[in-house]
Amino acid sequence: MPLDFTKHFVAMPTKFKLRNNTGCSWKVTVKLMNGRVTLNQGWTTYAAVHHIKIGCMVTFKLLTPDTLKVIIFDDDGIEVVNKCGKHDEAFTTKD
Repeated sequence: MPLDFTKHFVAMPTKFKLRNNTGCSWKVTVKLMNGRVTLNQGWTTYAAVHHIKIGCMVTFKLLTPDTLKVIIFDDDGIEVVNKCGKHDEAFTTKD
């Protein structure tokens, strides 16, 4: 994420919930690396479970100070809808 993203916060959160198009939430940590805000712990597993791969486009929308809505598009530009049934309990959240 661009460093300008941080201007939306008084203090940059260290954790976010990622909420997808089915309402499922997933926890990730945030880290500042090489001048960029990066999704860290939890992101690799999220990407694997949601089949995010090279060629996919992922959009993020800030819903609340600690929640990002995630929309995934495949390499044809079609929105991907993933049912969330195989999440690692360490990273899923119960709303």
